[in-house]
Amino acid sequence: MFANTLWKKMWMVLLVGLILAGCASVKVDRMDVDETVDLSGRWNDTDSRLVSEEMIGDVLSRPWLDRYRAGRGKDPVVIVGSVRNRSDEHINTQTFVKDLERALINAGEVEFVASSGERGEIREERKDQAAHASETTAKEEGEEIGADFMLQGSINTISDRVEGKEVKYYQVNLELIEIQSHRKVWIGEKKIKKLVKRSRFGF
Repeated sequence: MFANTLWKKMWMVLLVGLILAGCASVKVDRMDVDETVDLSGRWNDTDSRLVSEEMIGDVLSRPWLDRYRAGRGKDPVVIVGSVRNRSDEHINTQTFVKDLERALINAGEVEFVASSGERGEIREERKDQAAHASETTAKEEGEEIGADFMLQGSINTISDRVEGKEVKYYQVNLELIEIQSHRKVWIGEKKIKKLVKRSRFGF
């Protein structure tokens, strides 16, 4: 009888515990999108934004831009190519590419054209217009602006761990290449170093 009562009490305690665990509250705090938050030490949105702004500022301040304007009498047309993730962690390079594109466009120093993936969708729309839009509003083939330069690069990492501490080292390399001649007119490099400390108990 006593053992039966004890088992009932133990099951009741277990049931209450499961109910309380299922009712655990979740607290969400809204933050400014430009606020820096480092939870894991991995590459994040702040790294992407700051690196893109600094590197675009650097490429647009170099002599190649003035030389091109002096020789051609116009602003160069730039396209952003691929940025390869050669790091040891998952990095969504598309968000970094978009940060680069935004920084280029907002600087107002160069003309900017859509990427190859974006152009495919636009060309399909132009074909659809040729078949269905009025002659006065349909956009013609062969009127695209060709890019003069392509910006491409890679993200690399080196990690060093010992006794709950980890140093994460990121190196972003970008190159601006003249499409006609394949000549590199600018090479940029940005380094980020983070010290991540973890307690033995995971707190």
